[in-house]
Amino acid sequence: MKSKIHEERLIALLILVSKYQKGDQKTKEKIYNLYLKSTKYINNWDLVDSSAHKIIGDYLIVSVSKNKSILEHLAKSKILWERRISIISTFAFINRGSAKETLKISEILVNDKHDLIQKAVGWALREVGKRVSLKDERKFLDKYASTMPRTMLRYAIERFDSKLKNEYLQAKQRTTSGN
Repeated sequence: MKSKIHEERLIALLILVSKYQKGDQKTKEKIYNLYLKSTKYINNWDLVDSSAHKIIGDYLIVSVSKNKSILEHLAKSKILWERRISIISTFAFINRGSAKETLKISEILVNDKHDLIQKAVGWALREVGKRVSLKDERKFLDKYASTMPRTMLRYAIERFDSKLKNEYLQAKQRTTSGN
């Protein structure tokens, strides 16, 4: 995990994911804690995207007693990769049919300036609409589309039909043009 070589860190994370998935509850807890202690080494989008939901997200689901506020803590971090870990971790909840956690973290990150966060949040919102509830995604977009970064909006509406895409893009355009 501490290697300066990106590919070695990726392999370490993939091994951790495999051990986590095969492990008992005690093993899962150790890997979860190790992951959180190692976030400074999980410093690229592919490292986060291949592991966060499989370790952090899953652990928060299987450990009923675990407080999900860690996701909020990570979402409010000054460290880009911790913010990305927070939103990508919510894919574990999406995969189990829950949008609540994703929408909560998306609300915290809705005005994030970094494109890697904007893309991740837009992607997560799109998946909420695709896998959980289009109604929930649209409710979120109705509230934030006019103010969220364009990149985030574009990712979130990617699967919409042309008419609906244009409605959201026009709402965004009206806000940015001052009308």
